[in-house]
Amino acid sequence: MSRMDAHVVDFYRRIYADLKIDSAEAQELKDFLTDLNPPPDKIIWMRSTAFRIATAFVSKDGGDEGQASNVALLRTVNYIVHAIETNCLQPKDPSLNAQPVDTDVYTEFYKSLYEDLSIDREESEALYNFFKKTNPPDLATLTKARFLAIKVGCDYVTGEASSDVNLFRCINSVVHAFEMSCLQPKPFVLKKSDDVDMGSMDISEAVQHLWKLDVNRLDPTRDYTINVQGGKKPYWKGDQADDPFFSYVDPAAFRRPTYKTFIALLDNYEPQTGATEKVTRAEQHEMDAFLTAVMQTKPMQFCHKYCKHKKPSEIPSSLQDFKKLLYKIWFELYRRESYNDSSGFEHVFVGEIKNDKISGFHNWIHFYLEEKAGRLDYKGYIKPRNKNEVLADEYDQLLTMQFTWHGIEKSVGSSFIGVSPEFELAVYTMCFLVGEEKNQIHLAMGGVENDTFDLNIVCYRMARDKVGTSFPEITDHYED
Repeated sequence: MSRMDAHVVDFYRRIYADLKIDSAEAQELKDFLTDLNPPPDKIIWMRSTAFRIATAFVSKDGGDEGQASNVALLRTVNYIVHAIETNCLQPKDPSLNAQPVDTDVYTEFYKSLYEDLSIDREESEALYNFFKKTNPPDLATLTKARFLAIKVGCDYVTGEASSDVNLFRCINSVVHAFEMSCLQPKPFVLKKSDDVDMGSMDISEAVQHLWKLDVNRLDPTRDYTINVQGGKKPYWKGDQADDPFFSYVDPAAFRRPTYKTFIALLDNYEPQTGATEKVTRAEQHEMDAFLTAVMQTKPMQFCHKYCKHKKPSEIPSSLQDFKKLLYKIWFELYRRESYNDSSGFEHVFVGEIKNDKISGFHNWIHFYLEEKAGRLDYKGYIKPRNKNEVLADEYDQLLTMQFTWHGIEKSVGSSFIGVSPEFELAVYTMCFLVGEEKNQIHLAMGGVENDTFDLNIVCYRMARDKVGTSFPEITDHYED
């Protein structure tokens, strides 16, 4: 669990402890969200977590006391949800047929959903249709639509624990559909407290700060599980891993905006160099969607500020112009073997096949998806050169591996594991724009074993001003 996640969970538990929010706690809740400054990717998680943590506080007493306690708990959830929506979200452009919320219509609709304490697929589709098409709320009564969902829910609280837990889950589904249909995240701006003094900050310290800012990173053994199995030297023949590298990845992670838009790009490329890439209008839209999503995150906004500080005359001041620069260095096509057959993004994150060898392919998400599809076979991790180095295990978030892809071997390939797309893009972009070809990094990852790595971020150019390749190269690994 990330530091931000743990902070949110602890705060919710403290709020729920007395089943009420007074004026002081209401202000504390507002200040908490302002100070937290969650990126767009975290907002849905924060609301759903408010409901999930609340179910742990559902009374098991039964009777009138249990009922009163659980109604108070649900009202407390409403305060939190309202605060999240007020501080972190804003209305979407209203539908042309938007209208004031009709209390009777909304109440009867919510009752029909809560009667059996479950929402199936058909009812879920009906929810979205209700908020988007048949009864879209106007701006003036937008909050009332969500308030009624919880107010009506209070009438279905019984005090019986299992029943009320199911009710809370139903209400969360209704609120989720409402927010997805009617609201959107406010534009994200990196807070000063997330910023640092860049005067003397070197590239290693900047990468360490990016690690701190990567609140979208997955948690080893919770969000995903890897099975490193046997180690080998690059020149050893044979397979040291009978099983796949990834045992499990939470599919919900891939629904987060930066993950979802990143994955949409992976099937846009021909793996074989020498084949001219053709970019369709739909693929162009996918590139823009990805860059828009990552620029609404802490790592990429810090990357922009750091690069601008280091090279003020070369790096654009506005986020929009920086986004255009990202497109140029990562997505503009260039010649690797023939005309427009490659790009920085394709090489680094997707991988290429040239002269019956794999080049690039340094991304864990693509690795997982290709392994799951049966096109990739993990052969084992590469043993460290130094006998004093720590051996790889399931907690490591940086590994050097050997694998085959489309039947072709990559004898040595290194990749971060579990990190967000924005973290990797920020690291490699900083090294490309303001770093060297080899950037020495000392990275304390923390975690269960307090893993620390010394590594080089290798970064080479192609076509003068575009990313040719970039990847991590481990030089030492130890546990403090």
